[in-house]
Amino acid sequence: MIATTAFEKAAEAQAVSLGFEPGIVYVPHPIQDRTNAEIRAIAEDAFQDILGMITAR
Repeated sequence: MIATTAFEKAAEAQAVSLGFEPGIVYVPHPIQDRTNAEIRAIAEDAFQDILGMITAR
């Protein structure tokens, strides 16, 4: 799962509530109103973490 840092505590609380421990990559908040270049940079920064979770499971 990918979420912004503003939702870190909520995502962790939901995971505990559901008894499920998802792989989560947090990206900087906010996402809206970012330029295409900024979104691309965020995605590139998170790519290795996301790829690692996909291949580890």
